[in-house]
Amino acid sequence: MSSQGVATPGQEGAIEWASRFRYVARQPILDLRGQVHGYELLQRDGVESAFRGDCDLASRTMLDNTVIFGVEKFTGGLPAFMNCTESTLTGELVRVLPPEMTVLEILETVEPTPSVVEACRNLKASGFRLALDDFIWEPRFEPLVEMADYIKVDFLLSDAAARKELIRRIKGKPIALLAEKVESQEEYRLACAEGFKFFQGYYFCRPELMKNCKVPSNSIFHFQILKMLQEDPIDMAKLSHVVKRDESLTYRLLRLVNSAGFGIRQEVSSIQAALVFVGEDTFRRIATLAIATELNSGHPTEVLRMALIRARFCEQAAALCSLSSTEQYLLGMLSLLPAMMRIPMEQLTPSLPMRREIREALEGTANEESILLKWIEGQERGDWDACEAIVQSNGLLPEEVGKCYADAVFWAENALRAKD
Repeated sequence: MSSQGVATPGQEGAIEWASRFRYVARQPILDLRGQVHGYELLQRDGVESAFRGDCDLASRTMLDNTVIFGVEKFTGGLPAFMNCTESTLTGELVRVLPPEMTVLEILETVEPTPSVVEACRNLKASGFRLALDDFIWEPRFEPLVEMADYIKVDFLLSDAAARKELIRRIKGKPIALLAEKVESQEEYRLACAEGFKFFQGYYFCRPELMKNCKVPSNSIFHFQILKMLQEDPIDMAKLSHVVKRDESLTYRLLRLVNSAGFGIRQEVSSIQAALVFVGEDTFRRIATLAIATELNSGHPTEVLRMALIRARFCEQAAALCSLSSTEQYLLGMLSLLPAMMRIPMEQLTPSLPMRREIREALEGTANEESILLKWIEGQERGDWDACEAIVQSNGLLPEEVGKCYADAVFWAENALRAKD
């Protein structure tokens, strides 16, 4: 086993799929419990670019080997929400996607022509679920409303009166309301009160912060452990003594080491033994995951998942920018500390055992250390122009950056399975 951990089965093929596109991203859709219901997959040129071309056997084979395989891996087995244009629907090329895990988002620009309605009816009968994207009620859309499983409403562009009227019109229908672009806790509470069941936006990464609040002593303790993990080599006798003071962290760390993901044939019962079995690089990663899980206690798992993706991406792409992979891993992981601890970053950074440049990057300063963090933040938002500017200004190859991102997504899913 390499120090990078065990690869997810089929991971190589999914990475190859992701590298075919300039940019591919996913945005989580959460339910009322804060659990991920599915992911909207975003591509720079949309699904239509993937389906463009003739429908000969070669094209279908390519789609079968890349889109189906990659989509399933890219969402961790959860439903994939895919934007669809009129030609995508009427051409029925979406049939290469697995119906049981695919939600076809009918864009607001699609006219409900007889051919579109008929295509949607056939796709629905085949097991696909349908969503109306950026929906505003108009009578001509009623045939599509009758088939819809989800109606997505842009929470920034709609007003309360329009949403109330929409809710009145679909009352009694088996349609789930999904609020898009929910960016604050206030908007989330309002959407809940209005009857929305699913939410898309980064409100869960922006909890109401407790200003002028001291960093808890146990968190400072965890930061001290992070500092010790940066030492090369790790002083395991000293680290073991410190970690043992936190029973919860010790249990979580040993549970991760003994998980199936690392394939250790005999049970590891001490911190020092764990280092011997997995090596320093993997041990640093496991210990950081254990600490991040502790810090994220009581918050949506998606926050931790995003932190893991950021950490792995920054670590993997560090060599492309001649940066320290260890520092970049911690930068990505710690970038979501405010969401985990509900404390503003500027109150957290003085306690972090990091170089000044890394602390400044965490606070939002645009410096050399923040290049990769800025890229993945743009990726999460689907801000392709920002990603493109970063790639070009730093002489990076989009394909290499894309592979690092794809690897990070699959690695994070694997790490979370090991955690559970």
